[in-house]
Amino acid sequence: MSSSLHSLPYGETLDAFHRGAFYLVQPSMKGHRSGIDAMILASALPAGFKGEVADLGAGAGAAGLAVASRCVATQVTLIERSPEMLLYADKSCALPENAHMHGRLTCLQADVTMSGPARHKAGLSDNSFDYVIMNPPFNQSHDRATPDTLKAQAHVMHEGMFESWIRTASGILRPRGQIAIIARPANLSEMLTALQRRFGSIAITPIHARPEEPAIRVVITGIKGSRAPVFLAPAIILHKSSGHEFTPRAENLINGCDSL
Repeated sequence: MSSSLHSLPYGETLDAFHRGAFYLVQPSMKGHRSGIDAMILASALPAGFKGEVADLGAGAGAAGLAVASRCVATQVTLIERSPEMLLYADKSCALPENAHMHGRLTCLQADVTMSGPARHKAGLSDNSFDYVIMNPPFNQSHDRATPDTLKAQAHVMHEGMFESWIRTASGILRPRGQIAIIARPANLSEMLTALQRRFGSIAITPIHARPEEPAIRVVITGIKGSRAPVFLAPAIILHKSSGHEFTPRAENLINGCDSL
């Protein structure tokens, strides 16, 4: 939902999320625009969660800000490699409408795919977070190309990307720290392969647009170092068989009133 609370530069919008609980500055004409995926990802954390949270590949910061807004005892670090997208996150963090989160948000420019000393030098220290969330690029490089470079960076994955993102998540998480990922079902096998060497108690939550249709997204959560098996969680249905109205469950998740 767009808002005109501020006079923004051409090409930017100010969008309300969680029914106005927080606002996001994001590009209107290029780059990735956040929406339902980010809100569902943020709902993986229970409202009472406490601790340090990292949003890997944060973009303009929608998912991380949604976590900070819902979970008032968290410190959230928005980690993004694109200086341009991180600028939008910086603007969002400074908004007066987000004053209830001031002091609990940090923006960090870093490439999630870095490892070892390079990752540490960028500010991503080992064993420093309690929860990592991520909405990694999930389009194959041979999928329909976009001329928008910023959007391509946010949407197109390269060989070994899931492995490198999950390696970073595992490295920066404390023992028994947790992870949440939203992605396409087509990427499930590759993600599980990378996760199962580092995480256990892996829950897979299918997200369906309608009851009779295949899942369009999956949310995967896990615990670092756990040996508990993988399990399938109850599915989330976004809409009824007809119409575009959200189901009550989906409405609550999208608006920050419930958790997965």
